[in-house]
Amino acid sequence: MAKSHPTGLFPSQAVSDAEKASLEYGTKVGIAIESEWFKRDSGTSRYQSNRENFHRLRLYARGEQSIQKYKDELSINGDLSYLNLDWKPVPIIPKFVDIVVNGIAERMYDIKAYSQDPSSVKQRTNYMENILRDMKSKEYIDTVNNVLGVNTYNTDPKKLPSDETELSVHMQLDYKQGIEIAQEEALSNVFDLNKYELVKRRLDYDVAVLGMACVKNGFNKAEGITINYVDPSDIVYSYTESPYFDDLYYVGEIKKISIVELKKQYPDLTDDEIATIEKNGYGSGHLLYNKSYGAIDGDDEGFVYVLYFEYKTYKNQTYKIKETATGGKKPIKKEDTFNPPADQRSRFEKINRTIETLYTGAKIIGSENLLEWKLAENMTRPKSDTTKVQMSYNIVAPRMYKGRLESLVSRMTTFADMIQLTHLKLQQVLARMVPDGVFLDADGIAEVDLGNGTNYNPQEALNMFFQTGSVIGRSMTQDGEFNNGRVPIQELQSGNGGGKISALITAYNYYLQNMRDVTGLNEARDGSIPDKNALVGLQKLAAANSNTATRHVLQSGLYLTLKTAEAVSLRISDVLEYANTNNSFINSLGRFNVANLEEVAELHLHDFGIFLELAPDEEEKQLLENNIQAALAQQSIHLEDAIDIREIKNLKLANQVLKLRRKAKS
Repeated sequence: MAKSHPTGLFPSQAVSDAEKASLEYGTKVGIAIESEWFKRDSGTSRYQSNRENFHRLRLYARGEQSIQKYKDELSINGDLSYLNLDWKPVPIIPKFVDIVVNGIAERMYDIKAYSQDPSSVKQRTNYMENILRDMKSKEYIDTVNNVLGVNTYNTDPKKLPSDETELSVHMQLDYKQGIEIAQEEALSNVFDLNKYELVKRRLDYDVAVLGMACVKNGFNKAEGITINYVDPSDIVYSYTESPYFDDLYYVGEIKKISIVELKKQYPDLTDDEIATIEKNGYGSGHLLYNKSYGAIDGDDEGFVYVLYFEYKTYKNQTYKIKETATGGKKPIKKEDTFNPPADQRSRFEKINRTIETLYTGAKIIGSENLLEWKLAENMTRPKSDTTKVQMSYNIVAPRMYKGRLESLVSRMTTFADMIQLTHLKLQQVLARMVPDGVFLDADGIAEVDLGNGTNYNPQEALNMFFQTGSVIGRSMTQDGEFNNGRVPIQELQSGNGGGKISALITAYNYYLQNMRDVTGLNEARDGSIPDKNALVGLQKLAAANSNTATRHVLQSGLYLTLKTAEAVSLRISDVLEYANTNNSFINSLGRFNVANLEEVAELHLHDFGIFLELAPDEEEKQLLENNIQAALAQQSIHLEDAIDIREIKNLKLANQVLKLRRKAKS
């Protein structure tokens, strides 16, 4: 393990490749990342601040936020002895989060592969040219077929498009090369093995709650291609203002692992080094490196916090071009420090190509040791530009500005606090309310004579009042004077709290409406009972507007899915290019037919464009269904046509097919 460097600045990238590959250079990088995220002159570190903020937002999203702020609001100099309230938070925010996340989970999608290498493009072009030839020569070919009995069609004449518009629809809908089908099946297999649907639900939840989500892809010989969820509170990254984090030069994550696991990952660690790690208690309650930051959570000295990171730099590919005796030229790979002599009589020259490259490292937080620093294995490079390299981490934060994050939950926390305070105030008012009572004038009762010899005492008077509602009284006293207690029992209206309760309920609804306003989750979508006076069309329009307000959450999840699919596509090529992983991967695709398995074996020879085909939402489906029903009513299409059109997920393409089917029948 290399010793640390005293400065926290990143080292210069204008050094030789050999120096970049050295442990000393890697240690400087590790120390710089650590200082940027963990060093604190006052207050909390950047990492700890992010972690605490994300923890707070997650508690709000669960309806389990801290109640101390509410106690501070209602207490008098910290005294709560006169309050007997249920402090449990009102779980309002979880409902809104579940509506968004579960609604996104219902939007289905398909991963599509489009081969764009020269071989596939040529095959697609030849196919289209053959169809165009048949379309333009249809009459001539039919004549030859009738006269000579020879079929010279390149395609089935029954399926021949009538014009170029229909040909375009045919190419999008029906034409699919075998290599594209094989690639889509391979991608589906990798996603299924890694249970990506479960990972995506967590990613959508993070975008809604934290405003940020992260997923990592990788490859190892034991598991093959892996797709793993990464907690945003554990990642570190270089400063960026891009919501897609596409300009990072370093990224990594913090993992809490046991000493046993550390030894398994790095078997070269000696017993003395392990003992030093345990003794210093890295990651425990002790103060760590340069006493500038302490424990993250817990104080178990059997665990350590390890920073795993990727660092992007560039590498010079240098070649010596030597002129042979026969006049030819021969390239010879050299170190980037190679400098040919300036003598014009020399028979060789130097050429350079600069490419991006990744180094991976691992460092125990707070220690002076670098566990690992090496050139990354299985780097993913787009085949369209092999000088570029993609990091293993894909991150998105759709509403980030100047490094500050915003989420649906962060918009609602203020109003959730006010709802909770209103709820507590409502409890106070209810606790102080007393029931309506009665006033009983004992002197008035004493003046009453029932005339049947029975006593009319206060208890009898109350029984009669509560059972019959009647009261017996005398307007005159026995002395003939006006009786001020002629109505001996009078009902008392307490009247305290009614107005306050109404005001508090109004305030509660006001803050709840504010939560709907700031998130766009209106009554048509948040599970409330629709207004009975509102038209169905207006309700659907309100729900559609709500979907528009939260569409950035949906698009963020789809972006991560697309970037992950692109990375997996490139990694499949790498897997199939190496003999030790080729067979095992192809065997894992055994559920597909043999013809496709033969195509899979040649995937690494092709270049693919990956895109997602998103299923239409309910509103879009209804618009398409209206068109289908109108066409069926006019008998412009058959029922079989309607079934085929409903199966098309691309709404624009479905409407084009509908027009073509109507045109074909007319």
